[in-house]
Amino acid sequence: MTTPYFLDEPSPERFEAVIQSISDGVMTVDSQWRITCFNKSAERISGVPREEAMGCPCYEVLKSNICRGTCAIQYTIETRKPVVNLAIYLMNKQGFEVPVSISTAVFRDKHGNLKGGVVTFRDLRQVEEFRKEIKKSYSYGDIISKSKKVKKILEILPTIAESDSTVLITGESGTGKEIFARAIHGLSHRNKKPFVPVNCGGFPETLIESELFGHETGAFTGATRARQGRFARAEGGTLFLDEIGDLPLPLQVKLLRVLQDKTYEPLGGTRSLKADVRIITATNRELHNMVADGTFRQDLFYRINVINLEIPPLRERLEDVPLLVEHFITRFSALHNKDIQAISHEALDILMSYDYPGNIRELENIIEHGCVLCPGGLIHIKHLPDSLRPTLNSFVSADTFEEIERQFIIFMLKKNKWNRLATAREMGIHKTTLFRKVKKLGIRLPDKDGRHKAP
Repeated sequence: MTTPYFLDEPSPERFEAVIQSISDGVMTVDSQWRITCFNKSAERISGVPREEAMGCPCYEVLKSNICRGTCAIQYTIETRKPVVNLAIYLMNKQGFEVPVSISTAVFRDKHGNLKGGVVTFRDLRQVEEFRKEIKKSYSYGDIISKSKKVKKILEILPTIAESDSTVLITGESGTGKEIFARAIHGLSHRNKKPFVPVNCGGFPETLIESELFGHETGAFTGATRARQGRFARAEGGTLFLDEIGDLPLPLQVKLLRVLQDKTYEPLGGTRSLKADVRIITATNRELHNMVADGTFRQDLFYRINVINLEIPPLRERLEDVPLLVEHFITRFSALHNKDIQAISHEALDILMSYDYPGNIRELENIIEHGCVLCPGGLIHIKHLPDSLRPTLNSFVSADTFEEIERQFIIFMLKKNKWNRLATAREMGIHKTTLFRKVKKLGIRLPDKDGRHKAP
């Protein structure tokens, strides 16, 4: 934004007409933060009439979420640096939060003397509503996805939830298997009763039986009183057995009995207890191979594999990364009391190029890392963790910014199979801007791009 010069003498009527015709809110303040100009759009967005706003401190009128902390106009006046398109919330006169994008600059008189600051703010309510509608259409409880593979699973979840059949959820570690299990429970007739998760690999073999089935007093050394197990706590609800492949063979036999007879005995007990529990299991291991190796019982495998849901890894659903990033930024920004709005295009490009061996859990950790390091505004590449350095190094090994930009554009072109239009869209720039940069940086393009099919 260029520095505006508000002249003292010429045509105040003309100046007023221009300001009032602008669709964005425009407000100027003097060196004491008192409002000296407030146009019609500013009235509309804030709900405050011009006559009430004039002469008041700007923070009493806008009441934004940054007024008392990192005030944008104060920063601009003190540093002479503009703020451009910062997304914030202001409180209108009716007490509702209004999402706006603000830009700030200083203004001077014709002699170059500092007179105060100018703030323009754009109403983002329609954009925000559209964004919420988009997010809603890609959300299913805690499951956020636009992936076709995931949507196919979501389509059958209500049908699966209607029955009490045992479900086996497979997928790599970190793909969110427990979230899908919770979704099934939430859609079922058991949703008023407990959902009880247990990690079968999280307990020593000597304790897992007691953890699942409970124990009576004196069942083992230290058992000074009877204790309920997870089956009893899940009565009427759902028991989620995560990492079922880690269950020891002796416990596999006892679990098989529960599935067959709906009964179990607490450790040290002499009477059988009824189990009204739906069982959902999950694993990141290949149970077929374990059955062949003799480390997992074949009869138990058939019992738990009545319905199988395979959750795809994140590298096969990269279209979900922007949605998940936005979701995690919202969560961790609030958790760490930060005002973080989004992620930069460059940082998102890095995340879109990563293969995520740790899946969604790894992406969640990456965004939390970024939110901790980012002071506010946008998460940039410098806020990403060192684990992404192999991806980052392809761009930072160059000596000059021009070479970094050249390497990055080549990387993006290759990623989009040299389709110039798709590359420009993913980079968030106009195609003519991309063509200009390609020519300037001397990037050689192939004769055919991703729009052409091979003969």
